[in-house]
Amino acid sequence: MTDAGYDRRTMLGLGLLAAVTPAAAIGQTPPDPMEIVPLWPGHPPGSPAVPPREEVRDRAATSGFQDRIVTGISRPLMTVFRPSRPNGAAVLVIPGGAYVRVVIDKEGFETARRLNEAGVTAFVLRYRLPGDGWTPRTAAPLQDAQRAMRLIRENAARFRVDPARVAVMGFSAGGHVAATLCTRRATPAYPRLDAADDQDARPDLACLMYPVIHMSLPYAHRGSRKELLGLAPAPEAEMAASPQRHVDARTPPSFLVHAMDDDSVPVENSLAYLAALRAAGVPAEAHLFEEGGHGFGIRLIQGKPAAVWPDLFIAWAGRRGLFTN
Repeated sequence: MTDAGYDRRTMLGLGLLAAVTPAAAIGQTPPDPMEIVPLWPGHPPGSPAVPPREEVRDRAATSGFQDRIVTGISRPLMTVFRPSRPNGAAVLVIPGGAYVRVVIDKEGFETARRLNEAGVTAFVLRYRLPGDGWTPRTAAPLQDAQRAMRLIRENAARFRVDPARVAVMGFSAGGHVAATLCTRRATPAYPRLDAADDQDARPDLACLMYPVIHMSLPYAHRGSRKELLGLAPAPEAEMAASPQRHVDARTPPSFLVHAMDDDSVPVENSLAYLAALRAAGVPAEAHLFEEGGHGFGIRLIQGKPAAVWPDLFIAWAGRRGLFTN
């Protein structure tokens, strides 16, 4: 049994054992960590009468590497990646997937391993998807992100992290979750459950990777917008779900990365958030690369200038005092 109480059969069903994929079986990918943290002690808030059916699928046949996605998430959780020499810093990693899936390898586990090399403890979030029947549909991802941040801080001693040095990193739609967490950190998204919910949900820093920010056309990512808000959202719903509209002086310092040739989530999304940060006087650093497309993570950008983004982020977080020993 793990700390979370999952047995091997349950973990296989959740896709948490690397042995279920051929790539891991032949040693191409390190095994998955066995430390799993469920977010909720029972059913998550706003659960539908019939929970979604959780499925894990590996796209290795088309990608050429272990590339698992998760859909129908009914049991949101964090997978903990502990470094061999922890420096006390922590990052909540929120993968993307257009709000219809969570891309756990390419933007989650691979990123966590890179952070481990820098001494950072990483927590990869598997969050609920808004189109799976949760009530209200827009609340589920934010509820999971807030709860995750609070659990990290509540259990800081166990995880060997400093509760005052916890950042968030989000990719694509996960970037929208992260930016929403940063700008709605004090908004109660669910009723208090236990002592963990007395912890602050505000990240100390944020890294937003080609994030979905706009929820209004023409710059909104149409797929993410539809999943989060429905087919024909009202203007006020679009505004409420657009993080750049809610930046203030308490929004965490932020690091943004985007490729100019991203034809899925236009660079105007990062530019809008950056402009809002500057207007509010929030420290920010942004790197806009000529090429890279969308969804590159770490693996798919190798050999291109944007491959330096993890080093740039780690250096920036170090200057901000997050990654110091």
